[in-house]
Amino acid sequence: MKKIVLLFAAIVFSATLSAQEWQTDFETAKQISSEENHPIILVFQGSDWCAPCIKLDREIWNTDEFKNYSKDHFVMLQADFPRKKMNALPDEQQQKNNQLAEKYNKQGYFPFVVVLDKDGTVLGEAGYEKTSPKVYIDKLEAFLK
Repeated sequence: MKKIVLLFAAIVFSATLSAQEWQTDFETAKQISSEENHPIILVFQGSDWCAPCIKLDREIWNTDEFKNYSKDHFVMLQADFPRKKMNALPDEQQQKNNQLAEKYNKQGYFPFVVVLDKDGTVLGEAGYEKTSPKVYIDKLEAFLK
């Protein structure tokens, strides 16, 4: 029994270590980007209504391959725009997301991925593609060259 508990604790601990951390505040993301010298990957999504957003989340962002790569190479910033009342964001967070959309997603595309430098300058843009995490990572990295 003790071995099972220790094994379970090790699995939970290792899963926590490999989890990528999503930022929701642009200023915090810029600060981390500056400190770690990593680009910001700003993701506009509709987490509870946008089918391509949900696919991008499942097929790319939530894969172990992407998580493991991104934690050492990107600062992940999420701007979510849920529609269901039960998923509504706090007003302050919704205002922050609206401000990001006014600056970086004027067309209102979902999903919309913007690669930014530490100062918030746009380096490239992407959306949903039916592809592998490796190919998507390569696409994001190509904007940095």
